[in-house]
Amino acid sequence: MSQKEPSPIISVKLFWISIIIIIVLLIIVTLKPKTKITDDSEINSDQFRIRANLSTLAIDPDWSELEKYQEKITRKRFLTELKNIYSEQDSWKSAVRVNADHAELRAKGNQIFRLQFGSSDHTLNNLRYWRKASELPKNINIEKEPLKHLKVAIDPGHIGGKWAKMEGRWYQLNGKGIEIKEGELTLLTAKLIKQKLQSLGAKVFLLRDQHEPVTKLRPEHFKELARKVLQSRGQKSEGIVLKKESELLFYRKHEIRRRAHIINNTIKPDLTICVHFNAESWGNPNNPELINRNHLHLLINGNYSSNEFRLEDNRFHLFKRLLQNTHNEELPISIAVASSMANETGLPPYKYSTSNAKLINHKQPYIYARNLLANRIYHCPVIFLEPYVMNSTTFYNRINAGNYSGEKIISGKKRKSLIHEYADGVVGGLVNYYKMKRKS
Repeated sequence: MSQKEPSPIISVKLFWISIIIIIVLLIIVTLKPKTKITDDSEINSDQFRIRANLSTLAIDPDWSELEKYQEKITRKRFLTELKNIYSEQDSWKSAVRVNADHAELRAKGNQIFRLQFGSSDHTLNNLRYWRKASELPKNINIEKEPLKHLKVAIDPGHIGGKWAKMEGRWYQLNGKGIEIKEGELTLLTAKLIKQKLQSLGAKVFLLRDQHEPVTKLRPEHFKELARKVLQSRGQKSEGIVLKKESELLFYRKHEIRRRAHIINNTIKPDLTICVHFNAESWGNPNNPELINRNHLHLLINGNYSSNEFRLEDNRFHLFKRLLQNTHNEELPISIAVASSMANETGLPPYKYSTSNAKLINHKQPYIYARNLLANRIYHCPVIFLEPYVMNSTTFYNRINAGNYSGEKIISGKKRKSLIHEYADGVVGGLVNYYKMKRKS
């Protein structure tokens, strides 16, 4: 029996159904939003807006996070650190009111976060991800592996490579000879520090291991935000000005915030080491001025100005650091590293002539309190290093001599390579500090 032919009506219906399905699919494809340039963990839409009283690209603070610190800090410590460490003169008074048993912290908008003081200071280690030296396991061979169980993140400052010129951390004498790129020198130093720390038992993580940013975003992704920023300042928002602002948002703002995300949510170290080199103005990078000055200093978080207290995210990070008692681990480690670095390098302390940094203790001339993005939003003790002057004649000659083991005669003096000297200074300070704390 022959198979029945489908009726013409059914065939027509099937044809039009197929056409409708094709049209719907075409509409979906056409109207479907473009693939996101990043996932939600990288950045959110609010960060691309200009928001009153929030830093550019900041994440909206969740003040409820501070509830767990209720009654965990005394009035005396809170007020002492707020005044002596975290505030530039009386700037704190614009954001905090201290009463007998509580402090009123200016939170979002006109809201007040009430922090109850306790009768004693007892910031429990389960209220933070990092551990003090005294909280690390003590059943170790203190001479062979004094840093065993210590978790360290090393943040090689800047990016280097093809990004160095954009960052403004690059020069070359007369357009020939070696290129000085801070981001490449910091990575070289960081890798050596990592190797030395690991040999002493530490678990070490590099924020980057190549001359590339950790963020997936690029300057062009910040173009519209850059335009808004420039317009908010009443500036031209086209051409080279727009390009430069987009680049600044990329490498100076978001790149550091992305590193903070990795530190605070993935690595969760006991300590972060920010490796940098200092520099003074060198003019034309193709024909830079080399100078004779060379110096050393370290930075701890603090000295917030009135303008910095005005920003909600700044206040939030400040109070989180204060309530976690971060300063009382960050400062003594910095002192130990500064002492070791001074011995290794023979460099004099740098002296700030501006109000954005202050000496905490005149007996510690190498250490200043200053509010930087990295040492504020990395939620653990941060050792922020600024040794040498990149455009000093001595620095240039030593980098030109290469990264070698042992010692060589450089500029008439027997020296380690500058990279080895830097690494030995950092590692020696950490060994001295952790040996002392883990023996007691």
